[in-house]
Amino acid sequence: MLRVRRSLASRVAVRCVLAATSLTSLTLLGCEPQQAKSALNYSADAKRAYDAAMVEFDDKNWLEAQELFREVRRKYGYSRYAKLSELRLADIDFAQDKFAESVRQYRQFVHDHRADQTEVIYARARIAEAEYKQINESLLLPSADERDQAVVMDAYREVKGFVADYPEAKESTRIRELLTDVTARLVRHELYVARFYLNRANYDAAVGRILYALHNFGGAEGEAPEATEGRDPREVEVRGGSSRASARPRMKQAQGLGKLGRADGHVGSGLEPEALVLLGETYLKMKKLEEAQEAFAAVVQHYGDSPLVVQARNYLAFMGRAAKPPAPSSPPRTPGATPAGASQGG
Repeated sequence: MLRVRRSLASRVAVRCVLAATSLTSLTLLGCEPQQAKSALNYSADAKRAYDAAMVEFDDKNWLEAQELFREVRRKYGYSRYAKLSELRLADIDFAQDKFAESVRQYRQFVHDHRADQTEVIYARARIAEAEYKQINESLLLPSADERDQAVVMDAYREVKGFVADYPEAKESTRIRELLTDVTARLVRHELYVARFYLNRANYDAAVGRILYALHNFGGAEGEAPEATEGRDPREVEVRGGSSRASARPRMKQAQGLGKLGRADGHVGSGLEPEALVLLGETYLKMKKLEEAQEAFAAVVQHYGDSPLVVQARNYLAFMGRAAKPPAPSSPPRTPGATPAGASQGG
């Protein structure tokens, strides 16, 4: 009897262990699919929320799109759609001409997500274009040549930096077009200031501005001269000209910069030949014939497709003729006179 009771107790214990083991296994089996399903749902839900926001974005319903993209960032911050939502929020400001706000957001994205190369290139391109679009062309303002060039310089740095960093990017074609336009604006301003000084016979200052334009924006070889720090009170008219006193140090520095030819790979402004011809003409007024010849020769050598080549060649031809000493003329002979050195004897 005792032996039967022990056997029964042993069976009950084994059954309890098996039941507990089975319950644990079922619990574990039930948890694993649930966890995988939750992770999968997180990504799928994030995509659905982002796609819904994109519908409003494509329809230009900016307020609704902003709310939905912000919701994606809040609820799905660990998904890639949260990062994409950051870009779309910047795009919404860009589309509404809120360029300063969009630049701040694009810069923040570049700072936070440097490893996402494709998105970073996109954000950098948008920064460059936003800076370019902030160049105001209002008719109520002075002409672009007269205005302060700070905004143009900001755009120049951005577009030039993008082309230098991502020359093969698909966005580079468009950004190069912006670079050409911005460079032309800066060169045109410097030539405007140079002519301002030429009209006042301040030739040193005029040469300084032209060389500054050529070496900083015109692609001329050599290190670019620094902008002058001094300002002439009369410069209000030209927004950025240098005084006679401050132009001379820059002029002295710029003259040692080497050749005036075009550096390889430079995105030109189209105004380089005009700047060189103006430089040559200014040197002629200063009676610096060697420097003038170098300027005109640079047009002929490096900008053969420019219509100003004809003018540069004419100047060179004129200077060549002027440099030749006149042929000595024989003194008029008196009838019956004997030429000097000739023997009078038969």
